[in-house]
Amino acid sequence: MRRKIVVILGVFVFMGGCTLAPKYTQPLAPIPDQWPQGSAYEKAQAASGAAKIPELSRQEFFTDPKLQKIIEMALNNNRDLRVAALNVERARALYGVQRAELFPSVNGTATGSKQRTPANVMGFPQALTIERYDVKLGISSWELDFFGRIRSLKDQALETYLATDEARRSAQIALVSEVARVYLTLAADRENLKLARSALETQQDAYGLVQKRYDVGVASGLDLNRAQITLDTARGDAARYTQLEAQDQNALNLLAGTPAPEELLPADLESITPPREISPGLSSEALLRRPDIMAAEHQLKGAYAFIGAARAAFFPRISLTASVGTASDELSGLFGSGTEAWSFTPQITAPIFDARTWAAYRISKTDREIALAQYEKTIQTAFREAADALAVQGGINQQVSAQQSLVDAVAETYRLSSQRYAKGIDSYLGVLEAERSLYAAQQGLVTLRLAKFANQVRMYAVLGGGGE
Repeated sequence: MRRKIVVILGVFVFMGGCTLAPKYTQPLAPIPDQWPQGSAYEKAQAASGAAKIPELSRQEFFTDPKLQKIIEMALNNNRDLRVAALNVERARALYGVQRAELFPSVNGTATGSKQRTPANVMGFPQALTIERYDVKLGISSWELDFFGRIRSLKDQALETYLATDEARRSAQIALVSEVARVYLTLAADRENLKLARSALETQQDAYGLVQKRYDVGVASGLDLNRAQITLDTARGDAARYTQLEAQDQNALNLLAGTPAPEELLPADLESITPPREISPGLSSEALLRRPDIMAAEHQLKGAYAFIGAARAAFFPRISLTASVGTASDELSGLFGSGTEAWSFTPQITAPIFDARTWAAYRISKTDREIALAQYEKTIQTAFREAADALAVQGGINQQVSAQQSLVDAVAETYRLSSQRYAKGIDSYLGVLEAERSLYAAQQGLVTLRLAKFANQVRMYAVLGGGGE
């Protein structure tokens, strides 16, 4: 009989392989096949020598060695990324729990009992003492998955696990790009701080010169007040960029998960090796490799699997309880011949009417539509982000070039204005205007160079981050 039970269990295992989940087909991406066209994108599309994102590892894209080390610190110590990795471990464990439902839970039990019944109870004239000892190996309420309910739930748990892993990858890409962005911002603010301090020194010297000219009656009180205004403005800028530098460093330390050594911090933007130029390729299908899109697709697949579980709830459930072992009225004879004992209790539960089953089925179909809309929205958002980055890439080099030319022209204007004022040809107002224009142009150049580097980092992130 024991062999028969094993055979029956094996048949049940191999029979329960189907599911009622609808067949999944990947939806069409709700975006154009090609990247946007137009004058804003011409330079980006015509870029030569740019690498495609799947061909680049993180180390190949971020070429600055100091930045590479800080990124490694963040990957090892950032708490948000650590939580994302732990969420993956949790999802994998939950998948293991759901998958284990496919297999029977086998338990071994040993029991012993001794009971005394008084005389004249239950029709016996004398007192009775009953002893019983059992040792059993059994299966309790194992559901035979004929209609794939458990398998569908297992598939849903698997897709949830895979989506969580893609979410971890997305968090890692976001962390890497944010570390790079803050690092570049710190470099730009340090460069602006140098400009502000240089301007402050220049204004202090200029104020001293105007003060001397005022004392001897050559300069007017208006010139002195104008010099004072420019000096105070320079003091305020120096204090503001000192504050921004400290805040940038604090943000970088938080992302890195530990204080970044000073020797790894940038002196200015000039000292940083810029990230590599990258190309998105010709087709917008490259976006489908983004981990957030892949995570949304796994969630959609999980919604399909949940429909299978909801459908299976309309069919009978078959469960089995079985055990084999020995029983004896004496402990010493528990394993003797003729003490074999077994039980076999199959059970079928057929749903007749349960409104909750129909409601759950409707919910499962609605969940699929929600997951589909979220998947499509994720793709559309990714396309918009990539298109924005391409638009910036298409024009940022021309802006930097134009701003550099402006800085050179204003610097020459400031030099000539200073000479004319020193010779008494022009008033000090011309010098102040030229100096303010030069300072603003230099700050604008720093801002544009930061925008260029930051957009390269953003392009790396919106295209999926490349290889590890």
